[in-house]
Amino acid sequence: MIKSSSNLLKPRLSALGFLEFAVWGAYLVSMGLFLGSKAVGLGDYVFWFYTVQGLVSLFMPAIIGILADRYIPAQKMFSICHVLAGAFMGATGWYAMSALNAGEPVKFSVIFTLYTVSVAFFMPTIGLNNSVAFNALTKAGQDTVKAFPPIRTWGTIGFICAELVVNFVQIDGVDLQNSYTQFFFSALLSFILAAYALTMPDCPVNRDSKGSLADSLGLTAFKLFRKKEMAIFFIFSMLLGVSLQITNSYGSMFISHFNDVAEYAGGFFAKNPTFLISISQCSEALCILLIPFFLKRFGIKGVMLMAMFAWVLRFGFFGLGNTNPSGVWLLILSCIVYGVAFDFFNVSGGLYVDSKTTPQLRSSAQGLFMIMTNGIGASLGTLIAGSCVVNKLVLAPGLDAEQQLGGWRESWFIFAGYALLVAVLFFLIFHPSKEENAPVADAENIDRAEDDSLLESK
Repeated sequence: MIKSSSNLLKPRLSALGFLEFAVWGAYLVSMGLFLGSKAVGLGDYVFWFYTVQGLVSLFMPAIIGILADRYIPAQKMFSICHVLAGAFMGATGWYAMSALNAGEPVKFSVIFTLYTVSVAFFMPTIGLNNSVAFNALTKAGQDTVKAFPPIRTWGTIGFICAELVVNFVQIDGVDLQNSYTQFFFSALLSFILAAYALTMPDCPVNRDSKGSLADSLGLTAFKLFRKKEMAIFFIFSMLLGVSLQITNSYGSMFISHFNDVAEYAGGFFAKNPTFLISISQCSEALCILLIPFFLKRFGIKGVMLMAMFAWVLRFGFFGLGNTNPSGVWLLILSCIVYGVAFDFFNVSGGLYVDSKTTPQLRSSAQGLFMIMTNGIGASLGTLIAGSCVVNKLVLAPGLDAEQQLGGWRESWFIFAGYALLVAVLFFLIFHPSKEENAPVADAENIDRAEDDSLLESK
């Protein structure tokens, strides 16, 4: 292990987070462009590639977390996971390349299996990255509540940088966003990160832990459902989680489709959809700074409602916009409100959960919040959005480019209508006590909630 002075610790941890989310940003937004291309022809199956991220998140982070807590130091487990994730992501790209070069069809069963194994090992590394950082900061005597958020911001920067690379870098005249090369790029970053992780301070293990399996898996937090108020909150968390991955799944495909419509073909934004979507992550990073003010001014329920109505605008602006100068401002607005939609819900939701639990249940409760939103909710959302909406309105056989564009618009309005319904029901049904919905004045609690939400942020 390389030992560095404490003044270099924060830059080193920032680099760790930068690489961690660059691995994800290398394909998350652009993958649909490649899979849905005419050469590959897997547009009908795109939603499965995003659904499976939520499905593996239901159990893999817990299993890997137990191993890291009890048997293998977190920084080594982090490295092992990235070696395996990178290997299978590289295999995903290799299979696609081999099939296309041989003039053979890219089989869904093969590419999906390789991809699934890769993300099964990648998703736990988001939490492990946090564990490694917290351990290093604690050993150095740093206040993790104050020190971690600026470090984690570099993760979002890494995601954005990876998006820009796959959008603008070309190999043999083809953008990475339209090529299997994006999978190789992600794999390369994983291997670099796997080696770099081993230079982090050693994390302790507790082989004598006597906690039950239910405790380790975070299942004890389900006792919170006994309280009506908490049960309602978690159900709405799941319902809003349905929206989380829809634009990641189909946003770039939708924007790229304008190239197939004569009125919009050849425009800058139609040719650079990943670049346009990256504005969403820029907004996400900036909106974090607004959260303390809004929480103090409007309270928890008010901020959560802002997030819900922001999802309505996110989808609605997509349905109204286009890539010409006259309409691209609506797409840009959609990307800007994404920061409010994503951050405000995750932070305020994390803060509410924290206020309703004891210290002994805090981690489990936060894990349950993420299971309901990024696990069950996001999985159901992408599954239903893909199979029941996009595949029927956009990707159905026999539709020309104009009809498909109409289908895209109708799809976004359906998603906006769903988000509006959830927001209205939340307003009518969810009634926290006056004390819990009072303006939040404790900056430390706000910072801690930001920490919790940032773990799952892109």
